[in-house]
Amino acid sequence: MKLKKRKKGRNANVTEEEILEQQAEEEQAEQTEEQAADTEQAGTEDAAPEEELTPEQKLEAELADQKDKYLRLMAEYDNFRKRSAKERLELTDNVKASAVSEILPMIDNFERALAAECSDDTFKKGIEMIYKQFGDALTKLGVKPMELEGKEFDPNFATAVSTVENDELGENTVAQVLQNGYTIGDKVVRPAVVIVANV
Repeated sequence: MKLKKRKKGRNANVTEEEILEQQAEEEQAEQTEEQAADTEQAGTEDAAPEEELTPEQKLEAELADQKDKYLRLMAEYDNFRKRSAKERLELTDNVKASAVSEILPMIDNFERALAAECSDDTFKKGIEMIYKQFGDALTKLGVKPMELEGKEFDPNFATAVSTVENDELGENTVAQVLQNGYTIGDKVVRPAVVIVANV
């Protein structure tokens, strides 16, 4: 603590007691400033550890980040696998549909031959056997004929070439199938050709 010398002149009459009192006030002010500075520095030091992470916390944060990346990668791979499988299945169905569509006109001719009258039972039986073989081959490929007669007409599966009025059938119902339609799964290989009743 520095002792201030008594000033000369107008302050020459100041007593020793007043000087001591003034010095005490100055010391108290300095102490208050120092305490405020210490408090501010302590607040800064306390805030720093809150922002800094411990090694364990850093490892946990890194592990959580890697786990999130891993889960995202697995989800993307699973979506890719499902999408690829679906595309392969669609490609397979498209190839089958393209090949089968070339065979269907022959099957139509066999159906017409079976519908025609024939006096030679042996010949007709041979036609039936060949037709059955075609049907079995289509079944193995997953190709199924549509069964639309008596059902509601759906333009996604059939083409209407004519309409009739029939009180025995409901409105917009397939009255007759002129040419069978075929599907592979949900894919239409060839739409049916039909006559629709009560449109």
